[in-house]
Amino acid sequence: MQSVNSKLKKIKGDASFRTFYRKLNNKRSSIIVHATKEKEKNLLIYDTINSLLIKNKILAPKLYKENYKKNFIEIQDFGNDTVFKLLKKKGSNKINLYKKSIDLLNEIQKIKQNKIKNFRGTDYKVPIYENNKLFKEAKLFSEWYAKIYISKKKLPKFNIEINKQIKFLLSNLKLKNETLVHRDFHVSNLMRYKKKFATIDTQDALIGNKAYDLASLIDDVRFKSNKKLKENIYKYYLKLNKKKINNEILLNDFEILSVIRNMKIIGIFSRLAVRDKKMKYLKLIPYAWKLIELRFKNNEIFDNLKRVLDLNFSKEIRNSK
Repeated sequence: MQSVNSKLKKIKGDASFRTFYRKLNNKRSSIIVHATKEKEKNLLIYDTINSLLIKNKILAPKLYKENYKKNFIEIQDFGNDTVFKLLKKKGSNKINLYKKSIDLLNEIQKIKQNKIKNFRGTDYKVPIYENNKLFKEAKLFSEWYAKIYISKKKLPKFNIEINKQIKFLLSNLKLKNETLVHRDFHVSNLMRYKKKFATIDTQDALIGNKAYDLASLIDDVRFKSNKKLKENIYKYYLKLNKKKINNEILLNDFEILSVIRNMKIIGIFSRLAVRDKKMKYLKLIPYAWKLIELRFKNNEIFDNLKRVLDLNFSKEIRNSK
């Protein structure tokens, strides 16, 4: 992996099975992405989605070199300025950073292409984000989180009830699956590079509902934002798309997908702690609950799901890390 006159420095990773290194030499810095587990997704598909974005004038990491046999790719380095880091800076213009993030999302959602060749010369067609996949993801809540707090005796009944409510919500989605969806479009995966906004961590992209990435950005568990800021970001997206989309339909899907996504996140973070011993994600679970509760307010579509959750998870449980 390392060449003459260059050095590798391990950098902070994410929740995936990848390892990242910054490669420094006299000419430029680059990022080495190494993966042996889920290698196809983490290396091949990651670069393929990046290539699709780049082809459509979206800033994503370019491929410099691939050595798939040795489990790594070398890609463009966008530096360290994630939107998350910029938002955390004292005196940051939060709404401006979010507006630029929405501008980027808007450009991604204009992409019509869903097929591209990967670096091995094979066609890759971006799969559809079907409801059964959303359902399986939401079930992670029961499989990894609920079983910690609900007894073995009560768990089967709980699972039947919660699955029924998830299916009901999914059946009420109104927008078509026709948009390129990043699936992790949040402030830690958006970067400012040479005054432009770029996206990373694209390997999970699918063709799905345009409200999904909007919910990922606004109801992001990693960065706490107040209700007014959330509303302003949503209004800005709506303003950009007012000729293309009905607000009632968008809001319906936005709220449903936000709730389902945050239930999935609670499940994933519990799995990371239990299975992978990555305990740091547990501290984000109480805010994920708050985001679910925020979307429950003033929307009767969630009444039955709220009842099931309220019966089984006290405030103490929701606030525990």
